[in-house]
Amino acid sequence: MSTGIHHPLSRRAALMTLGALSGLLAGCATPGIEALPWQGSADLGVIIERASGRVAIVNTTRMLVMGQVDGLGDLSHASVVFSRDGRYAYVFGRDGAMSKVDILQRCLVGRVQQAGNSIGGAISADGRYVAAQNYTPGGVKVFDADTLALVADIPADDGNGHLSRVVGLVDLPGQRFACSLFDAGQIWVIDVSRPSQVQVQKFTQIGRQPYDALVTPNGRHYIAGLFGEDGLAMVDLWETPPRVRRILDGYGRGQQPLPVYKMPHLRGWAVAGRRAYLPSIGHHEVMVVDTDTWQEVGRIPVAGQPVFVIARPDGRQVWVNFAVPDYDRVQVIDTQSQRIVTTLMPGKAVLHMEFTPRGESVWISSRDDNRVTVVDTESLQEVTRMTLESPSGIFFTSRVARMGF
Repeated sequence: MSTGIHHPLSRRAALMTLGALSGLLAGCATPGIEALPWQGSADLGVIIERASGRVAIVNTTRMLVMGQVDGLGDLSHASVVFSRDGRYAYVFGRDGAMSKVDILQRCLVGRVQQAGNSIGGAISADGRYVAAQNYTPGGVKVFDADTLALVADIPADDGNGHLSRVVGLVDLPGQRFACSLFDAGQIWVIDVSRPSQVQVQKFTQIGRQPYDALVTPNGRHYIAGLFGEDGLAMVDLWETPPRVRRILDGYGRGQQPLPVYKMPHLRGWAVAGRRAYLPSIGHHEVMVVDTDTWQEVGRIPVAGQPVFVIARPDGRQVWVNFAVPDYDRVQVIDTQSQRIVTTLMPGKAVLHMEFTPRGESVWISSRDDNRVTVVDTESLQEVTRMTLESPSGIFFTSRVARMGF
């Protein structure tokens, strides 16, 4: 109920604040690109334009490019995580640089050359720390998310004085990260709740050459795929103490593996309900795994060697793209029938797919055709397409609410 009392000073201060913020947003927007006076960050995302060292900022509802940010270096294998409020994108480049992009103002606000060769990163559960996984020098570096100041440097020493390449870095509950050491055959759980006294729990002899990893949506199981063996290594993080066990051991037994043209990717988005859908390395199959028992319950033949196997947010569909020579197509699996329901040809060199927050559409990048195609996931028809230069990774801010993204 109104009291009829006005506070002109408070109102004047509020108007000044709004005016200052509006001016700041208008001043930083990309010239020549449509600017919205006000918008939230939950509707936005970024798309890597890998050949140009820039990202395109997109609106997922309006299905258009809002602006572009340049000067991000080598993005030939780039990934992105978002700040807790969805305003900032942290872009990890192949050249070892980490860039902080304000996606509302469409500006580069910070950049750190933190390594010589890097392939990704993660952000802590509370958004305070951003971690980068590095090939050269091998290790993990942790930064303050606000200032980009280094708060921890963790060399990936294999115990014999050699540094390993680090892969499969994900966030965990409780201010922790998990990662895998490709050359050392280890999994590490890193606790950064006290950055001055980082604690590292090391699991050794997990198998040969872990190449990527995922954490299940509930944060319980960390699973690393093994390039050097038929099988995966899994840590149950709820056990006391946690331990590593092998799952899907010898899944390719009796079969001649094919040459691997592109390493498959594992992420939490491959989990749909109580089943996980995982690429079978060196084979033209998607493995179906029961997440209660972690036993194989099926295999689905597909068009080629799977790279990304991703589940629609409701778990009803799984979408798959492929390595060369089949990288011009995408197949859709119905999880009820466990069958492929359609094969799409969205363009040459499909590199990535990303669902909108509730899964009504999926965005697909086709690098060699310089386009991103938006497909309706019910009708499986193209909705629109947009021209971008050599697009690769697509990352929407809805990832903020999901573990392992």
